Amino acid sequence: MTAPLGAEEYRDLLTAALPDAQDADTVEPTLSNLFTPDSHRLALHMDTTVVRGGRGVGKTFWYRTLLDDQLREVAAEEYRIERLRNLKVHPGYGTRIAPQLYPSPNLLRSLLDAGVTPYDLWNTVLLVALGQPEIQQPMQWPERIEWVRKHPEERDLTIAEADRQAMAEKATHLILFDALEHLHRDRGQADRLVAGILQLALEMRLGTRNIRCKIFIRPDMFDGALLHFPDASKLTANAASLKWSTTNLYGLFFHYLGNNDSGGAGRFRALQDGWTEHTHGRHLLPPALLGDQGTQADLFSRLAGAYMGANFRKGITYTWLPNHLMDGVEQVSPRSFLNALGMAVNETRSDYAAHPYAIHHEGIRRGVQSASRTRVGEIREDMPWVHTAIAPLNGQQVPIDQNLLLGRWGEADLTAQLQREAARASAAGSGAEVRTGPRYPDDYLRLIDELIALGVMRRRKDGRIDLPDVYRIAFSIGRKGGVPKVQS
Repeated sequence: MTAPLGAEEYRDLLTAALPDAQDADTVEPTLSNLFTPDSHRLALHMDTTVVRGGRGVGKTFWYRTLLDDQLREVAAEEYRIERLRNLKVHPGYGTRIAPQLYPSPNLLRSLLDAGVTPYDLWNTVLLVALGQPEIQQPMQWPERIEWVRKHPEERDLTIAEADRQAMAEKATHLILFDALEHLHRDRGQADRLVAGILQLALEMRLGTRNIRCKIFIRPDMFDGALLHFPDASKLTANAASLKWSTTNLYGLFFHYLGNNDSGGAGRFRALQDGWTEHTHGRHLLPPALLGDQGTQADLFSRLAGAYMGANFRKGITYTWLPNHLMDGVEQVSPRSFLNALGMAVNETRSDYAAHPYAIHHEGIRRGVQSASRTRVGEIREDMPWVHTAIAPLNGQQVPIDQNLLLGRWGEADLTAQLQREAARASAAGSGAEVRTGPRYPDDYLRLIDELIALGVMRRRKDGRIDLPDVYRIAFSIGRKGGVPKVQS
């Protein structure tokens, strides 16, 4: 019989198994970390064009998985999607620099300044992917786009022939778009570029049988693009959202532990009957450990104890962690979840090494603080205006009366701050980072609605405005009886 793991052995396994890099742009999908929650199956279906999700929920991970032949085969088998086996996958836009396949953000800005329309731009990207011979390298992008604009008939013939040939081969061309927040620093221009992608995707969906686009996008960017291309709403009927339930999050966590290449992983798997070995040594969770909260809670209590203190009144560890990482739309990103657990292990090893469990409840609290700092850092990178909008609330407590919130914004002259920030971003010109702003910087009520849609705020039934802990803590905003805010 396999001996159970001790607290320190668990810590070794957790340290080895949890990913060090929490940035989706640097974590590469592999056989060992590829996790296939049932809730993401629709996102990989060929006729799902729009895949919505916030930062850290897996958009780039799935984008790169679909580009990898071996990982796509695993996904096809586990999701039972046969068409994933017969794809010709092309990157239409992404984080990696690939000037032969699509323009860089800097080039995109210069093309738009020169009067290129988003529709012509993305049509050119499509024809490059389909192999149109007249626009291959060494031709530059302005010349490529001009050729496509002047040859509409050849464009249509190329698409029709690629569609016909794919049908003969029982294959599908799939054009993938990711990292759309990096398209342009100006929010209006970014919305227009996304609208052009959506227009092309709808045309391929309605006009071909074997050419499809898949667009990984933040919900707020999709909503913004609708203002410029209302017909994109026709794509929402079968759109997917990358959401993570509590069981999905813990399933991912246990998947990491069970698929690590250390000896501790085998002993961990022995704790629960039903693990199966799959492709290339990949281990799949037992159904109960994958989708039953009671089974998951029991196993997690072996690692972290049952309670966040002496008894259940302090909180149950299994539910406490995701509840305090949840944003305003009740979603937890797996990146925040794994970040919090990794920090919890480090804090336990540093300050509570004699604790009988691998994770001390105080380590979990500090892990939530760390995840909050990471989350706020991410949103400052993606949307610096959010930090500008929340900064006037520093030192306040939530929930906060809406009129008090509006008063703080008025005193800070938030509209002027946001406009100055947008002007600085525009003047930066060649900077690599994208700076998008709110759509209505001069309308504070609409600004609240936009922050609620992003999950940064939420409105209580009594009308007061609240901030979820995953943002509140690092923004240095208090809550009576809550997890302590991060001190500046």
